[in-house]
Amino acid sequence: MVEATPSRRTFLQGVGLAAGAAGATGILAAGGALPAAADQDTAAAPARGKGQRSMIGVPFERHDEVRIGLIGLGNRGMGMLSGWTAVPGAVVTAVCDTLPDRADRAADTVQSETGRRPTIFTGGDRAYEELCASDEVDLVYVATPWEWHFRQGMAAVKGGKHVGIELPIATELKELWQLVDASERARRHVFLMENCSYGRNELAILRMAHDGLFGELTNGHGGYLHDLRDLLFSGYYEPDDWRRAWHATIDASFYAMHGLAPIAACMDINRGDRFTHLTATSSAALGLADYRERFMPADHPSWTETYVKGDRTTSMLMTEKGRMVRAEHDVSSPRPYSRINSIAGTRGLFEDYPTRIYVEPDHSGHQWADAQPYLDRYDHWLWRKVGDDAANNGGHGGMDYILQWRIVQQMRAGLVPDIDVYDSAVWCSSVPLSGESIRKGGRPVAVPDFTRGRWSESRPGLDSEETDMPAVTK
Repeated sequence: MVEATPSRRTFLQGVGLAAGAAGATGILAAGGALPAAADQDTAAAPARGKGQRSMIGVPFERHDEVRIGLIGLGNRGMGMLSGWTAVPGAVVTAVCDTLPDRADRAADTVQSETGRRPTIFTGGDRAYEELCASDEVDLVYVATPWEWHFRQGMAAVKGGKHVGIELPIATELKELWQLVDASERARRHVFLMENCSYGRNELAILRMAHDGLFGELTNGHGGYLHDLRDLLFSGYYEPDDWRRAWHATIDASFYAMHGLAPIAACMDINRGDRFTHLTATSSAALGLADYRERFMPADHPSWTETYVKGDRTTSMLMTEKGRMVRAEHDVSSPRPYSRINSIAGTRGLFEDYPTRIYVEPDHSGHQWADAQPYLDRYDHWLWRKVGDDAANNGGHGGMDYILQWRIVQQMRAGLVPDIDVYDSAVWCSSVPLSGESIRKGGRPVAVPDFTRGRWSESRPGLDSEETDMPAVTK
């Protein structure tokens, strides 16, 4: 969604994460114990309201057809549109953007691909509220600038809809708790559209880890390392250069969830283990200013900006079982793309970018081995079942379509979601928590238990049993 630049900037300034980089590193306690020097005010769970109940293990109600409303029709929203229309039993019934031409373009695309024209909601910053209240929609998909995600997610739940939100679902701890509470009150699922959790390698690594291939897990390393300098300055994330504006407002790890979430799944976070505390540091903020100096004309609006988001932000998370996860975020440096995808244990490890493996007793001599035989052996059923369709209909190597297909399948078959509001909240808490740790000189900060005590329960997640898509009857 689009709002005038001054009010967007005002909103960003109120996010609550202070600007500035810090070089100090917090001392992590052994195991999952919270360090004595850690700030613990982030950990307290607010009491549940009357009648509010956990959403753990709650299935979707069955839908013969899943009616989807899209909010935000810029690069990401339009990039996912054809995937939604291609999934069996899914129909796009509503589209929303503040810019009428975008909404019309999306409606034209849906009509061309399906023969059914969705209802258009446009004409103002609050048009999304009408979509969320519509009785034509079962699932709301949010693909707007980050500062809109929380309020649009809340509007969807208030309207009685399930809602999938692009990264992050919210940028403040209080907002994450509000989404958890809203989900529990309304009995509607709120989940992160974490496409990388459905990557072919990520799902295979998950199955390897759960099969014990790496022994007892001890550590993981993941992140989002992507040179976005050209896109940040080119207007690609239009309008009003909203994404670059975040780099001039706060120093935090904006987008490490793409690497963090798959590692968390391997470690059964919220399903037998939990994150207890996080420590974050950032490098100096130099990359965007350097790029601007070399390539931006003197009249470019970026010359009014001072960048405070460090080029590389590293977050260290400890778990109750003493495992360690390093989550990285860097979009301001010249480099090849990487999500790292490293998981390690007492018997070996896997690493991506480049893909390689070393596990005992299969390998020896301190030499990396070809990972492909293991990727083939542990290929997830979703990719074996839907991989060909994903190649034809989905972006990001097909993982987008796998995510969309699985959501629709779960809603049509009445299954429990692979990713729930508690997973989404803890992964996205790395945004405000990293900012807080950096602001406090790299001190550890407590990670809330969004499950309110149920993190130790073993339960299914992304490593799911194979199921079929119900037949389309209409």
